[in-house]
Amino acid sequence: MMVEHANGESGAVGMNTEDASPRRKGYVAVKMAAEWVAAVALLVILAPVIALLAALVKASSPGPAFYSQVRQGLNGRPYRIFKLRSMTHNCEAKTGAVWSAGANDARVTPVGRLLRDTHLDELPQLWNVVRGDMCLVGPRPERPEIASKLERALPEYSRRLLIKPGVTGLAQVQLPPDTDLESVRRKLAYDLHYVREVSFVMDMRILFATFFGFTASAINAVARSLVHGEKSSVESRDFGGLKLTGNDWRVGAA
Repeated sequence: MMVEHANGESGAVGMNTEDASPRRKGYVAVKMAAEWVAAVALLVILAPVIALLAALVKASSPGPAFYSQVRQGLNGRPYRIFKLRSMTHNCEAKTGAVWSAGANDARVTPVGRLLRDTHLDELPQLWNVVRGDMCLVGPRPERPEIASKLERALPEYSRRLLIKPGVTGLAQVQLPPDTDLESVRRKLAYDLHYVREVSFVMDMRILFATFFGFTASAINAVARSLVHGEKSSVESRDFGGLKLTGNDWRVGAA
């Protein structure tokens, strides 16, 4: 396996480890064990899919099929998260750690766009669950370079690290990816709520929401890919002075 090492509301309620009841602490221990077993089973079942996607990534753009990135784990312990590469190789060599620009991020490869739209690039994180770095459900892990800045702006930010990070989480199924401090502030409120109220019922609801969200994203991605070839044809033509550029329409000569 080739791995690229990448250089990946105000008013939130404060909490500490004493806030969790013994029953909730007991559930977290059972949760980690059960999710480890589930991750092993999923990794075995999905290994052929991951291998096929890795071959597609490798064949479609220069660089390794997988990449790793340092993230913050339980109590801030650093670990390497694994993903299928969706961006160009060494894309942060000049910029350092930055958030993705979403749909307009020029660093994302064509195959990477499909992987991101369907969230299939996240599948190798099952290995992180097997290694004990993550759970299936929990707050999404942040990069230490970015987290250190967020902790200065949001003092409660580090409290989301009281339980292991997850492949999916409450904030992820409710809100779009982070783009600025305000979006992080909103997600932090969801993360702190999850850390305080974690339960079997909540975890199952998040897993079902993730499954349905993944299914919908996959269907939408396939639907868009069926007519993607027409996009370049439309954007390269001038319809009587109406020229389509990117996501915007403008009136003028071609």
